[in-house]
Amino acid sequence: MGMVRLWMHETHIDAGTADEVIRLEDVWVHYDGAPVLEDVSLVVREYDFIGVIGPNGGGKTTLLKTILGLARPSRGKVTVLGTSPQKGRRFVGYVPQYSSFDRDFPVSVWDVVLTGRLGHTGCLRRYTDEDRAVAAGALQAVEMLDLKDRQIGRLSWGQRQRVLIARALAAEPKVLLLDEPAAALDSQIEAGLYDLLRALNEKVTIVMVSHDIGVISAYVKSIACLNRRLVYHNSRAITRDMLQVAYECPVDLIAHGLAHRVLDTHEEVRK
Repeated sequence: MGMVRLWMHETHIDAGTADEVIRLEDVWVHYDGAPVLEDVSLVVREYDFIGVIGPNGGGKTTLLKTILGLARPSRGKVTVLGTSPQKGRRFVGYVPQYSSFDRDFPVSVWDVVLTGRLGHTGCLRRYTDEDRAVAAGALQAVEMLDLKDRQIGRLSWGQRQRVLIARALAAEPKVLLLDEPAAALDSQIEAGLYDLLRALNEKVTIVMVSHDIGVISAYVKSIACLNRRLVYHNSRAITRDMLQVAYECPVDLIAHGLAHRVLDTHEEVRK
């Protein structure tokens, strides 16, 4: 089985938006009366690979949850594959920021990835041969099929991240949302993960949240800056103005492809 099998959908999308998979229009989201997203507009098209950067607390995770329909806008409109997020999310794979496993919990890699099929089978139905074939294809896509019988808690962090991506792929998504997928990975494993995502992007649209500006700018197709308000120009170029709006501090240099960045001192900002 090849990777193509994972994304053979029969999805009905309006002809006028055939290459548009996500649209946010003037979206505001409030938590306890405080704005977390303010006037956010964004169009994500088929096979985009967008990296979303910004400070902690800037609304990046909320943006993903809004696309999934888990956070409801107080104003504005969100569409996913031409329909509501609640209806469209069956075609959206999601890898959350924090996923911990009890190292002694008796669940295998195979069992974890099969749970990605629950949106197709329902909680009370048995897995079919098709479900098992798709799960195997997902594991093969992330190069983890040989470890399918391994207890999930016995894997390295990098291996677990690949399994969680496989679980998301098992849903046969048209869109993959990832929240800090490389957090806590060393640089070599991180690079391997990003190479994997770049290969997967040939078959699926990706929106990825990350704090690591220098690294993701070498892999994604375009970058958005988010600090409650979104700045996006459908380009990999990161301008000083974009970052100053997002981080509210002056940025001196970004070294593309390297995991470091140099910031001006904040003395002027504190005055």
